[in-house]
Amino acid sequence: MREEQMTLFDDSPEYDAFVDKFKPKLTTDDCYTPENVYNAVAEWVANEYGLDRSKFARPFWPGGDYEAEEYPGGCVVVDNPPFSILAEIKQFYVKRGVKFFLFCPGLTMFSVNDGPTVSYLACGVGITYQNGARVNTSFVTNLDDCLLRTVPSLYEAVKRENDKNDKTQRKLAPKYEYPDYVITAALAMRWCQYGVEYRVEHKDAAFIWALDAQKEKGKTIFGGGFLLSERAAEERAAAKRAAAERGAEERWNLSDRERSIVASLG
Repeated sequence: MREEQMTLFDDSPEYDAFVDKFKPKLTTDDCYTPENVYNAVAEWVANEYGLDRSKFARPFWPGGDYEAEEYPGGCVVVDNPPFSILAEIKQFYVKRGVKFFLFCPGLTMFSVNDGPTVSYLACGVGITYQNGARVNTSFVTNLDDCLLRTVPSLYEAVKRENDKNDKTQRKLAPKYEYPDYVITAALAMRWCQYGVEYRVEHKDAAFIWALDAQKEKGKTIFGGGFLLSERAAEERAAAKRAAAERGAEERWNLSDRERSIVASLG
């Protein structure tokens, strides 16, 4: 190519726009984790569960195939997977008995009811990933024995590192106030940010997409939620008081059908 052509193309916005069409577009599956943020998560996992970091596996990388990876005995997958196939990834590891601790989008961590083999750790920490996307992030694991718990110490560790990369601040603000018999991902993450310890056992919860009162208005719980037993609801009320939530919010109420489910739990 002649020199004058190279100069023309190098200075041409039209040419730049043409070339840009062929560049790969980033999605939420391209949310690669800054190393300092990953290290904060890995250190927390190692300390919380008494694990050896040298046995942590990271099978999710550009062009990688997690199904073809070798998972030696005793290894634990601690990584940020492609969010679009998170459900099948969890099923793959559960079926093969592989231990995991995975990043997930916080607001939709309940979107798939994984059953008693998976625990949800509500964190809700805003992470700015390497592609510039900022995602309120929580975690799913089969290292724990509960259904759901908040992890303020993990929130603080990750936030401290993320703030080094990105000074922007964002807080989650749930639009509605739910009755004490309902727990949502947004609420659990908010409590985590307030430093509140909260835990729900599998026997004390039933998964739901919406309350009957919401269905009448065409509403749902974004990402799903759980109906709680009487005991778990009392603990939720205590967590709410501890978090000292502010502002007037619309309150959803349980239907008679949902109250019968609550009475059968626990």
